[in-house]
Amino acid sequence: MSVTVRFAPSPTGYLHVGNARPALLNALFARRFKGRFLLRLDDTDTTRGTQEFADAIQQDLRWLGIEWDEMFRQSDRLELYAAAAEKLKASGRLYPCFESEAELQAKRDYRTKRGLPPIYDRAMLKLTPEQRERAEAGGKIPYWRFKLSDKPVTWTDLVLGKREVKLTAVSDPVLIRADGSPLYTFTSVVDDIDKAITHILRGEDHITNTGVQMDIMQALGFNPERVMFAHFPLLTGGDGAKLSKRTDSISLRNLARDGVEPAALQAYLATLGSSADPVLAPFDDLAAHFDFRKFSSSSARFDIGHVLSLNRKKLHAMPFAEAAPRLPPGATEAFWLAVRGNLDLMSEARGYWDVVAGTIVPPVIEGETEFLHQARDLLPQEPWDNEVWTSWTTALKEATGRKGKSLFMPLRLALTGEEHGPEMKALLPLIGRARAVLRLDIAAN
Repeated sequence: MSVTVRFAPSPTGYLHVGNARPALLNALFARRFKGRFLLRLDDTDTTRGTQEFADAIQQDLRWLGIEWDEMFRQSDRLELYAAAAEKLKASGRLYPCFESEAELQAKRDYRTKRGLPPIYDRAMLKLTPEQRERAEAGGKIPYWRFKLSDKPVTWTDLVLGKREVKLTAVSDPVLIRADGSPLYTFTSVVDDIDKAITHILRGEDHITNTGVQMDIMQALGFNPERVMFAHFPLLTGGDGAKLSKRTDSISLRNLARDGVEPAALQAYLATLGSSADPVLAPFDDLAAHFDFRKFSSSSARFDIGHVLSLNRKKLHAMPFAEAAPRLPPGATEAFWLAVRGNLDLMSEARGYWDVVAGTIVPPVIEGETEFLHQARDLLPQEPWDNEVWTSWTTALKEATGRKGKSLFMPLRLALTGEEHGPEMKALLPLIGRARAVLRLDIAAN
């Protein structure tokens, strides 16, 4: 069977790791089976959706290494939804409603007080043509609900196994607003049928939606068993709470800005919640090992520490040619090889570039004035090679009798402003004699 999957974000916010995960899993699944991956923008909510977010979603997906075979917007397909709605109206499955939100809330409160589930009572199904005419003549505009079947909907989920949704426990969903605009529950079904989607991979928070949408498929004359469903347990944050679009600290945009490598996040999300260990690998390799059977039915916790661990591995092995476009102007291969082993994030390279090519001001090191002056006086003349650190510290050791930490720590602190960092053997030639002398004098004060 030819595989076709889709990722359908709403352009109402930036992508975060919680919704980037299903995007990646869909893309990996499509790649494994040489299928098609569609990007659909669910943009019928014009009150919250923006072009800025639509553009950002596409940018962030590409940053994560995800490309799509086709992209489309629901706002361009309103005629298709209108035709499908007319079909449901003609069959009696889509019916007009006139209650206000206040009236609906009063009904829910009434049922709740009596220990009943707060589902819609289908009062509008009893509306006569004359009553509808009077309501519309009085200025009321109907919104439209879908009459759910009375039988449960079942399917075998590719991740969670046997699943059932009892439609009698669910309110008839509103599919068309009073202003005529369609809602996600409806448009998604129409698009999935029209685009011949074969597999729907998404979070387990859509379980009830799946039952409802399968019923709508059936009402539109489509056999829902032609679609396979996989619901992945949701990701939680460090506090165990569900990840949200509003958790800005873990948006893809912020992770990219902070210097997280897309390959690190890709490797982590590809296996998060499964029995497989994350491995830095090309996209095709990750796709080749994608397997629903490896995923657990329990929620998975997103741990930024694991992402940073993978990030370090990626940076520490990254060749200069790959890193060069993202390094400060003027940064050389020698600089990159000197600092990459100490980076957690690419953004940290800027600080080390300031050390070797900038004008950092080291702290005054109390009690080390005489030693630092000796160090300045024994500093070899240029040109320097990678042995200058060894020859200089050897001379200092012989002159002062110092060794170990008491010898090396004041020099590192004076030259870099930090107590830890890349090997001084590699940094000192990059710093140069003029900067070294100035910093030793400042630290000696």
